[in-house]
Amino acid sequence: MKQLYYDVKKCLGCKSCEIACAVAHSLTGDLFKAFKEEVLSLPRKKVLASKDKNYPVSCRHCKDPVCVDACMAAALVYDKEKGMVLHDDKRCVGCWMCVMVCPYGAIRPNIKTKLPLRCDKCKDKDEPSCVKACPTGAIIWQEELSLKV
Repeated sequence: MKQLYYDVKKCLGCKSCEIACAVAHSLTGDLFKAFKEEVLSLPRKKVLASKDKNYPVSCRHCKDPVCVDACMAAALVYDKEKGMVLHDDKRCVGCWMCVMVCPYGAIRPNIKTKLPLRCDKCKDKDEPSCVKACPTGAIIWQEELSLKV
């Protein structure tokens, strides 16, 4: 299964990935139309800066996710086949426990919808929008086992 990886040496901090993520999760899927939507789409990814480096941050879909354990409504489940933490919006009670326990700070609350926002790897697309939008190739989408370290 494919995973998202980041090369922080290549990240410019341009936030193209954040914009692409927000647009991809908007109702229209179009940058200019998305700004006119009643509820603005928010990115599931964020770029943080520290000590002259930029760090793209998004859900890592941990194999032993503490967010799933912390979810009192059982709205989060880890799907081993997909290698993803899946969220059931209908079950979620908006308690933000997943936001609080994520060790990477990768889940953000959406105050308007009362639902957590987390990367879903653009589950309906062949490739996540952030990967396509990154001008330097800092975001890598590849098979988990093929990564050379």
